Amino acid sequence: MFVKGANFNVKQIADSGQCFRMNLIEKDKYSLIAYDKYLELSQIDDETVKLSCSEDEFKDIWIDYFDLNYDYGKIIQLLSDGEDPFLRKITDFGKGIRILQQEPFEAMISFIISQNKNIPAIKSCIEALCSRYGEPKVSTVENNNTYYAFPTPYALAQAESTDLLQLKTGYRDQYIIRASQAVMEGLIDFNYLKKCDSTEALKVLKSVHGIGDKVANCILLFGLHHIEAFPVDVWIKKVLEEIYHNDFPLEKYDGFAGIVQQYMFYYMRCCPDKSFG
Repeated sequence: MFVKGANFNVKQIADSGQCFRMNLIEKDKYSLIAYDKYLELSQIDDETVKLSCSEDEFKDIWIDYFDLNYDYGKIIQLLSDGEDPFLRKITDFGKGIRILQQEPFEAMISFIISQNKNIPAIKSCIEALCSRYGEPKVSTVENNNTYYAFPTPYALAQAESTDLLQLKTGYRDQYIIRASQAVMEGLIDFNYLKKCDSTEALKVLKSVHGIGDKVANCILLFGLHHIEAFPVDVWIKKVLEEIYHNDFPLEKYDGFAGIVQQYMFYYMRCCPDKSFG
């Protein structure tokens, strides 16, 4: 089926560091595994994306996953009309990005793994984890190929450290196990964390061994859809230091700071000719 509308660019989303199971197949065409489903997406033109799913599946999963009911145009207009020249520049560069509404447990484990790893290494580790602990599925989209769902909390809570280390999780092995156990034991209730305010959700997430401020904010933004969250990684730290001299007025973007963060991250990571003026 076809999705028509502005501010939906598959490449920009795939390169924005939000999820790690979205991969380039060929020019303008990507595969995605999420919510136990396999999807292919093709960018037809600036305002048209083709999805390899039924209309029912689109309504049940993908319309929310890609946050297609949210008006990103109003945020883009606000930033484009603002007085900050850097935000105007990066908004124009990354205006096809949308905040994905990912499965919370997958986001939690993925961003635990992401600590001190580059994106190719994160992707490789997550695919190995899925192949070892995820349920095999068969896609009807591409020659009935087999893919693997993301592991359940139960599967990873039962995992052995030695097995995880073979998958190149490194020191994160115990973090993965203990976070999964916290979900199984009800210490982490994703439904509650979606509904409560972000300050409370952040506190609960950071109570889990191995989850610090940056990872917790990534889980908030990409797994729980608290779009006010503002994760600070090496790229964002560079922006805050070099552009704003550690005086970025975050309060001006209350309620949608996570969208601003994504424009910053994508520009810093992907713009071939960065300029800050």
